[in-house]
Amino acid sequence: MVFSTVLTSVPNLYLTRKPKNIQIQIRCLSSPSVSISSQSNLTQFDLKAYWATLYAEITQKLEEAIPVKYPDQIYEAMRYSVLAKGAKRAPPVMCVAAYEIFGDNRLAAFPTACALEMVHAASLIHDDLPCMDDALERRGQPSNHKVFGDDMAILAGDALFPLGFHHIVMHTPPELVPESRLLRVIAEIARTVGSSGMAAGQFLDLKGGNTVDFIQEKKYGAMGECSAVCGGLLAGAEDDEIERLRRYGRAVGVLYEVVNDVLLSKSTEKEGTEGQEKKGKGYVRLYGIEKSMEIMEELRSKAKNELDGFEKYGDCVAPLYSFIDYAINRGFNVSDLSQ
Repeated sequence: MVFSTVLTSVPNLYLTRKPKNIQIQIRCLSSPSVSISSQSNLTQFDLKAYWATLYAEITQKLEEAIPVKYPDQIYEAMRYSVLAKGAKRAPPVMCVAAYEIFGDNRLAAFPTACALEMVHAASLIHDDLPCMDDALERRGQPSNHKVFGDDMAILAGDALFPLGFHHIVMHTPPELVPESRLLRVIAEIARTVGSSGMAAGQFLDLKGGNTVDFIQEKKYGAMGECSAVCGGLLAGAEDDEIERLRRYGRAVGVLYEVVNDVLLSKSTEKEGTEGQEKKGKGYVRLYGIEKSMEIMEELRSKAKNELDGFEKYGDCVAPLYSFIDYAINRGFNVSDLSQ
């Protein structure tokens, strides 16, 4: 299979949660649909429809996975962040998409997909705390600690991490996923959120230093990497295929954040405002916009090249290709899928 990218001369990037009409130019796909040519046949992949279907299915599973029970306030705080209308569900969607390259029953991936969303939400709750990034808003609503207090936010995050592991073990169909694969999935998630993964990125973001590549890779690339890898592990992908997914997910995760940095910088420049940049280290702050846009192109190419190694799987790779496009052009607003 050859994946064809159609480049336009004046493509746009759109900022969905910032002032409208902010756009920058970069080489990227011009449509949220992805063209996939497999010798003589040509199909169009609709990422928005694919994402919307999985969004609804995963959200329903998460609703069932976190019922309110004693102690009520902890569960309410957990649900507040996990079920937020502004959640994009990118980690679980990427996990299912990676699984479907090699596996034929997506139900096998749903427990892990839900666990990834729990872990992701927990990390965001903790990142937003006053002692960390001190963020007042998350997913289109006040941050967890602003609603429930610092103490309850910490407990909610603490509870979501192990709940994710428990959910994988208790709800993955054993007839679809052998225990040996589950153990590798659990180890992968544990490594991702631990002191060599996202925690390390947050540490360096707090302490400063010109280590932006490491920070971005660990804070943002790690979740994309883990999501893609877990999907492959669940389906029994070969080790070399797992490593391709690892490099792909890491590149896409960092790409998404670099684009965010560029868009935010452009919006503040247009508005003539100051003090709106995110706390911490970003590519634009360190390298400037032009160099950051070069990095965006490098990451896009790197992610695509990794997927080219899955040619024998044909159109099954379409969703992962389309994530690369979406990371750049934001062809639709994921938040609208929850309405």
